[in-house]
Amino acid sequence: MKSLKYILVCCLAGMALSLGADQRKNKAYEDYIRQYHKIAVEEMKRYHIPASITLAQGLLESGAGRSELARKSNNHFGIKCGRSWDGRTVRADDDAPNECFRAYRHAKDSYRDHSKFLRTGARYAFLFRLKITDYKGWARGLKKAGYATDPRYADRLINIIELYDLDRYDTKKGLEWIEEFPNPHQPYLANDMVYIIARRGDTFEKLSDELGISKKKLRTYNELPKDYQFMGGEIVYLEKKHRRATKEYIVYVVRQGDSMYSISQKFGIRLKNLYKLNKMEPDSPAPKVGDILRLR
Repeated sequence: MKSLKYILVCCLAGMALSLGADQRKNKAYEDYIRQYHKIAVEEMKRYHIPASITLAQGLLESGAGRSELARKSNNHFGIKCGRSWDGRTVRADDDAPNECFRAYRHAKDSYRDHSKFLRTGARYAFLFRLKITDYKGWARGLKKAGYATDPRYADRLINIIELYDLDRYDTKKGLEWIEEFPNPHQPYLANDMVYIIARRGDTFEKLSDELGISKKKLRTYNELPKDYQFMGGEIVYLEKKHRRATKEYIVYVVRQGDSMYSISQKFGIRLKNLYKLNKMEPDSPAPKVGDILRLR
């Protein structure tokens, strides 16, 4: 006589075989996708990382936002501290006991840091030569670059993307954006902030449409007047500048052609704070070549 346990297992197996694809989907995953897909699309527009990849990594790394690291520290991508990180940290067991992980105030901060982590990591540079719709290439490339130690990491990402149709965010919204802006501005990073280099003929309106940032914010972030006309070559920040430079830039020796404004843009410092750091006023004489300015 077969055991009750055996019969139960057989029944459950039969039920599983009868389930359709939609029924195999995890509600927690679907809730996570609804909550974060807009952020993933915005990150794609700004950093050129497929939204499908970002969402799949967030789902996999955070257990759809239910992992302790995600719940308590808003770290959705399992990014460890690294030498350059000077923000909040938390300790957790991973490949080794008591490893250091980054901690964030909000989940959106984790998404932004994930984008910066990939965009500025030398070992991930080859990924940005792939099409933004090539999620399989991205998944395999992430594994090749060593993002995770799991030998099936790429397959897991691809399976998640295909089961939940995440590539629709690379095409339905993302592809429309790509078609409208076939030659988007390349994002760069300075002082832990993203920026682009303006081209001749750029306007606040054109940049606003491409980057999804209001004209007012672009002018405010870069301390520029409404009637400013881009000549090409200007640094344009996509987020508010900091009060001081990063730790590796303590002072700066003024060079030919420098101005207080150009220096503030170069190091991502608000102009008023650069004046304050150097005990200067906006109407003070311009710094001379060879002068040493404090950056923090």
